[in-house]
Amino acid sequence: MEMKRKLLNRILLLCFAVIIISACKKESTGSSSVYLPVVEGYLMPGQALSIKLYQQKSLTDTAKYGAAISGMQVYVSDGSTKVQLSESPKGTYTYSDQGFLAEGKTYTLQFNYLTYAVSAKTVMPGKPTNFATQYGSVTLSSTTTTDPNTSNTTIDKLTWDNPDSLNHVLVFYNKNGADFPLSSFGGNRPANFELNTNRASYYNLTQATFPYYGHYTVTLLRVNQEFIDLIKSNTSNSTSQNLTNIPTNVVNGYGIFTAMQSDTLSFNLL
Repeated sequence: MEMKRKLLNRILLLCFAVIIISACKKESTGSSSVYLPVVEGYLMPGQALSIKLYQQKSLTDTAKYGAAISGMQVYVSDGSTKVQLSESPKGTYTYSDQGFLAEGKTYTLQFNYLTYAVSAKTVMPGKPTNFATQYGSVTLSSTTTTDPNTSNTTIDKLTWDNPDSLNHVLVFYNKNGADFPLSSFGGNRPANFELNTNRASYYNLTQATFPYYGHYTVTLLRVNQEFIDLIKSNTSNSTSQNLTNIPTNVVNGYGIFTAMQSDTLSFNLL
């Protein structure tokens, strides 16, 4: 259970910048849009259902989130059962029954905010199967790391079942952080990162994949299209002119309400 909780925290941190951009006020839309709430919800079996609600904030606001939206009556339905979430802490709404989240079910979020009926819908995907690595550990020589011609040479291959070409994302968490950079590549890239597998059933890891040596936890996420749309939205180049293009699956709101399942393995780059 603790591992799943840490995994969810890592995923949220990696998606954090995207959500923050969507939380900024949309300067070029109609005046009513600045009052729409921001939703942040990632559903995973084995975790308590948790939804964060907060207000939009201006681009110059340095706070991580806009002000929490408190006092809402927030409901989630799985198609047969509708439950009301409890608020704790302020702006975070949860439902503690972990058996509520199950594969194949469609979950619908609903609440009223000001004059708006806010809603979102997502489907819980199946758990990834047969996630494996060709090598558990790879050692790079100093000659290899200083030769740019070897940067795109495959050093390991991750594989999993995907006969239906479903969406998968790989999340890399470096337990050593940024302590041991590769000598020639990496620059200022973050130690933890995610990769879209583009509906494939494998991913070739190269030296260029990694900015740092270290002991990695590699998580394969089976995700829905709304999650892929969000991480592909190129938010690092967003401005006040194109913030309206940030994708969202929330009706009368911004942000994301999505579901995912995962499997995890270890990989050491020495």
